[in-house]
Amino acid sequence: MKGADIDEFFRRFEAAKPAPKGELDSINPYTLLVAVVLSAQATDVAVNKATKALFAIADTPAKMVALGEAKLRRRIKTIGLFNTKARNVIGLSAILIAEHGGEVPHDRQALEALPGVGRKTASVVLNSAFGAPTIAVDTHVFRVANRTGLAP
Repeated sequence: MKGADIDEFFRRFEAAKPAPKGELDSINPYTLLVAVVLSAQATDVAVNKATKALFAIADTPAKMVALGEAKLRRRIKTIGLFNTKARNVIGLSAILIAEHGGEVPHDRQALEALPGVGRKTASVVLNSAFGAPTIAVDTHVFRVANRTGLAP
Protein backbone atom coordinates (compact mmCIF):
# COMPACT_ATOMS: atom_id res chain seq x y z
CA MET A 1 0.00 0.00 0.00
CA LYS A 2 1.38 3.39 -0.98
CA GLY A 3 1.18 6.70 0.92
CA ALA A 4 -2.03 7.98 -0.67
CA ASP A 5 -3.70 4.59 -0.19
CA ILE A 6 -2.66 4.52 3.47
CA ASP A 7 -4.12 8.01 3.96
CA GLU A 8 -7.40 6.87 2.38
CA PHE A 9 -7.39 3.68 4.49
CA PHE A 10 -7.19 5.69 7.71
CA ARG A 11 -9.60 8.38 6.44
CA ARG A 12 -12.24 5.68 6.02
CA PHE A 13 -11.60 4.34 9.51
CA GLU A 14 -11.91 7.83 10.96
CA ALA A 15 -15.12 8.51 9.02
CA ALA A 16 -16.64 5.25 10.23
CA LYS A 17 -15.61 5.74 13.85
CA PRO A 18 -14.42 9.28 14.58
CA ALA A 19 -14.00 8.73 18.33
CA PRO A 20 -13.04 5.07 18.79
CA LYS A 21 -13.29 3.64 22.29
CA GLY A 22 -11.98 0.39 23.66
CA GLU A 23 -14.31 -2.31 24.92
CA LEU A 24 -12.78 -2.62 28.39
CA ASP A 25 -14.41 -0.59 31.15
CA SER A 26 -12.06 1.53 33.24
CA ILE A 27 -12.12 4.52 35.55
CA ASN A 28 -8.59 5.84 35.17
CA PRO A 29 -5.23 4.85 33.62
CA TYR A 30 -4.54 2.42 36.46
CA THR A 31 -7.82 0.53 36.08
CA LEU A 32 -7.29 0.45 32.31
CA LEU A 33 -3.86 -1.11 32.86
CA VAL A 34 -5.34 -3.72 35.21
CA ALA A 35 -8.21 -4.48 32.82
CA VAL A 36 -5.84 -4.97 29.88
CA VAL A 37 -3.57 -7.26 31.94
CA LEU A 38 -6.63 -9.29 32.94
CA SER A 39 -7.87 -9.45 29.34
CA ALA A 40 -5.08 -11.72 28.08
CA GLN A 41 -6.68 -15.01 26.95
CA ALA A 42 -10.09 -13.75 28.16
CA THR A 43 -13.05 -11.94 26.64
CA ASP A 44 -13.66 -8.26 27.31
CA VAL A 45 -17.15 -9.20 28.53
CA ALA A 46 -15.71 -11.54 31.18
CA VAL A 47 -13.15 -8.95 32.26
CA ASN A 48 -15.76 -6.18 32.52
CA LYS A 49 -18.01 -8.44 34.59
CA ALA A 50 -15.20 -9.17 37.07
CA THR A 51 -13.78 -5.66 37.22
CA LYS A 52 -17.08 -3.86 37.82
CA ALA A 53 -17.14 -4.84 41.49
CA LEU A 54 -13.34 -4.93 41.78
CA PHE A 55 -12.81 -1.34 40.66
CA ALA A 56 -15.52 -0.14 43.05
CA ILE A 57 -13.21 -1.11 45.93
CA ALA A 58 -9.73 -1.06 44.37
CA ASP A 59 -9.20 1.65 41.77
CA THR A 60 -5.66 2.64 42.80
CA PRO A 61 -2.43 0.68 43.27
CA ALA A 62 -2.54 1.27 47.04
CA LYS A 63 -6.10 -0.06 47.34
CA MET A 64 -5.21 -3.09 45.20
CA VAL A 65 -2.17 -3.94 47.33
CA ALA A 66 -4.31 -3.50 50.46
CA LEU A 67 -6.90 -5.89 48.98
CA GLY A 68 -4.19 -8.52 48.65
CA GLU A 69 -3.55 -11.34 46.25
CA ALA A 70 -5.89 -13.89 47.87
CA LYS A 71 -8.92 -11.56 47.82
CA LEU A 72 -8.06 -10.42 44.31
CA ARG A 73 -7.94 -14.04 43.14
CA ARG A 74 -11.43 -14.62 44.51
CA ARG A 75 -12.74 -11.55 42.68
CA ILE A 76 -11.25 -12.52 39.29
CA LYS A 77 -11.64 -16.32 39.47
CA THR A 78 -14.05 -16.28 36.51
CA ILE A 79 -11.21 -15.07 34.26
CA GLY A 80 -8.76 -17.61 32.84
CA LEU A 81 -5.26 -17.76 34.37
CA PHE A 82 -6.56 -15.86 37.41
CA ASN A 83 -3.79 -17.06 39.75
CA THR A 84 -1.00 -15.67 37.58
CA LYS A 85 -2.98 -12.54 36.77
CA ALA A 86 -3.64 -11.83 40.45
CA ARG A 87 0.07 -12.18 41.22
CA ASN A 88 0.93 -9.86 38.32
CA VAL A 89 -1.64 -7.21 39.29
CA ILE A 90 -0.44 -7.12 42.89
CA GLY A 91 3.17 -7.04 41.68
CA LEU A 92 2.64 -4.24 39.19
CA SER A 93 0.66 -2.29 41.78
CA ALA A 94 3.50 -2.53 44.28
CA ILE A 95 6.00 -1.39 41.64
CA LEU A 96 3.80 1.55 40.66
CA ILE A 97 3.76 2.65 44.30
CA ALA A 98 7.49 2.10 44.91
CA GLU A 99 8.90 3.41 41.63
CA HIS A 100 6.28 5.67 40.05
CA GLY A 101 4.52 7.43 42.92
CA GLY A 102 1.41 5.30 42.42
CA GLU A 103 0.94 6.58 38.86
CA VAL A 104 0.90 4.67 35.58
CA PRO A 105 4.03 5.64 33.63
CA HIS A 106 3.66 7.31 30.25
CA ASP A 107 6.53 5.49 28.56
CA ARG A 108 6.68 2.07 26.96
CA GLN A 109 9.88 0.88 28.63
CA ALA A 110 8.56 1.55 32.14
CA LEU A 111 5.22 -0.10 31.32
CA GLU A 112 6.83 -3.19 29.82
CA ALA A 113 8.96 -3.58 32.96
CA LEU A 114 5.77 -4.24 34.98
CA PRO A 115 4.69 -7.86 35.64
CA GLY A 116 2.17 -9.08 33.07
CA VAL A 117 2.70 -6.12 30.72
CA GLY A 118 4.03 -6.74 27.22
CA ARG A 119 4.18 -4.65 24.08
CA LYS A 120 0.47 -5.01 23.23
CA THR A 121 -0.71 -4.07 26.73
CA ALA A 122 1.68 -1.12 26.84
CA SER A 123 0.41 0.06 23.44
CA VAL A 124 -3.24 -0.11 24.54
CA VAL A 125 -2.52 1.87 27.72
CA LEU A 126 -0.33 4.45 25.98
CA ASN A 127 -2.94 5.04 23.27
CA SER A 128 -6.18 4.79 25.25
CA ALA A 129 -5.08 6.45 28.50
CA PHE A 130 -2.54 8.98 27.23
CA GLY A 131 -3.36 9.52 23.54
CA ALA A 132 0.01 8.28 22.30
CA PRO A 133 0.10 7.32 18.60
CA THR A 134 0.47 3.57 19.15
CA ILE A 135 -1.21 0.52 17.65
CA ALA A 136 -1.82 -2.59 19.71
CA VAL A 137 -0.93 -5.37 17.32
CA ASP A 138 -2.62 -8.70 17.97
CA THR A 139 -3.14 -11.58 15.57
CA HIS A 140 -6.21 -9.90 14.04
CA VAL A 141 -4.50 -6.56 13.40
CA PHE A 142 -1.48 -8.41 12.03
CA ARG A 143 -3.64 -10.42 9.61
CA VAL A 144 -5.65 -7.40 8.40
CA ALA A 145 -2.51 -5.27 7.98
CA ASN A 146 -0.93 -7.96 5.84
CA ARG A 147 -4.07 -8.68 3.78
CA THR A 148 -4.68 -5.01 3.01
CA GLY A 149 -1.06 -4.30 2.21
CA LEU A 150 -0.77 -1.83 5.09
CA ALA A 151 2.16 -3.83 6.42
CA PRO A 152 5.05 -4.35 3.99
